[in-house]
Amino acid sequence: MFAWLPSDMPGIDPNIICHLLHVNPAGKPVVRKRRNFAPERVAIIKVEINKLLAVGFIEEVSYSEWLANVVLVAKQEKGKWRVCVDYTDLNKACPKDNFPLPRIDQLVDSTSSN
Repeated sequence: MFAWLPSDMPGIDPNIICHLLHVNPAGKPVVRKRRNFAPERVAIIKVEINKLLAVGFIEEVSYSEWLANVVLVAKQEKGKWRVCVDYTDLNKACPKDNFPLPRIDQLVDSTSSN
């Protein structure tokens, strides 16, 4: 079963979907200047944020060391918007995960064996 809206997934245990960020201690926190939006876009952002708050996907944090701004992206459907967050600076401060790709012969062997 797929859930297309946050409201389709109430009651998910936060322990299943929460994780910790391992930020490089030498990384300097970046706080971006708050972006100004037109009043109609502010209303769109508030509606989406309230949906996520209502189902417990996000929670309000005060005085965060890291601040990421909201970005509105137009959907292909005319008049629809997607609310995204720009985590570029936070991603730069997090160490890269090391997930080496398997060698091609291992991939072939694993897919051909029953």
